[in-house]
Amino acid sequence: MTHTTHAVEDLFARAFFDLLFEAHTVHRRHFDANEIQISTLLSIKTGGCPEDCGYCPQSRRHETGVQDETLLGIDEVLAAARRAKAGGAGRFCMGAAWRGPKERDLKRVTEMIAAIRGLGLETCATLGLLREGQAEQLAEAGLDYYNHNLDTSPEFYKEVIGTRTYDDRLETLARVRKAGLKVCCGGIVGMGETRHDRAGLIAQLAALDPPPESVPINLLVRVPGTPLGDEPSLEPFEFVRTIAVARICLPASRVRIAAGREGMSEELQALCYFAGANSIFAGDVLLTTPNPKVAADQALFAKLGLKTSSCAGDRAAQTADRAATHDAGSGPRARA
Repeated sequence: MTHTTHAVEDLFARAFFDLLFEAHTVHRRHFDANEIQISTLLSIKTGGCPEDCGYCPQSRRHETGVQDETLLGIDEVLAAARRAKAGGAGRFCMGAAWRGPKERDLKRVTEMIAAIRGLGLETCATLGLLREGQAEQLAEAGLDYYNHNLDTSPEFYKEVIGTRTYDDRLETLARVRKAGLKVCCGGIVGMGETRHDRAGLIAQLAALDPPPESVPINLLVRVPGTPLGDEPSLEPFEFVRTIAVARICLPASRVRIAAGREGMSEELQALCYFAGANSIFAGDVLLTTPNPKVAADQALFAKLGLKTSSCAGDRAAQTADRAATHDAGSGPRARA
């Protein structure tokens, strides 16, 4: 189904309960409605990023107090992965504050990927823009997912980021697909964008061919010292609408409530799960910003009767799809 920005905007405008009913129906058609997939995200290289993303405390252009740190050692990363698995995570994600990885750093990351796969965890990495051949190196090491967000609509993008273009992001996504990797790609809401822009982001994500298997929807964490540090909060029901619309437009994707959960009530999170969110990041820290305690997540899941998934089904699908995706040799290009 083709989702234009106008059509997606019409979904946003529907009566709230009608929208949630449709989203929940779509969700049940494609997933177990009482299952949540758990991922853990670790910053393996923090701070000092040369990019100017207006939301990011790791940019060296912003005075946020985040210290520049070198790439973590493999033993430290493996220890974190073991803790994540013990806490119920099925996927371990590694983030590095680079414009893109240098070859010497990529070699170390591929060693981490292979070791984490050996623990029985799915692997995901977000390392910035990839050059020719780098996605293939990650695939050879056993990477399951590569995360590279579009962030917002093409029209609003330039209001937030000036050091890399929308097409830069699409080019990296195309390289990821060509290498046979699965795609984790979403965006951030609450950055001062309009509902039209939120619709434009979801239309872009739905237009990727194929759509992302994992779609993180981040609620802006307003960090003092960043250009967006004083941005007004997004109205909570609008965030739920965004989750619901993403579920309808991306019916087979896992929709993840990513950054911003620390400031959400249990009631708001429950509405998001009903609207079709079926994945979260667990752990006390999300890169450099706070995240709910694991015990708090487990308590909420118990109240709602939700169970966590092992990702085994996702990995089986990955194995079956990777060769076909690689043979197709086509990457995602999107313009709604």
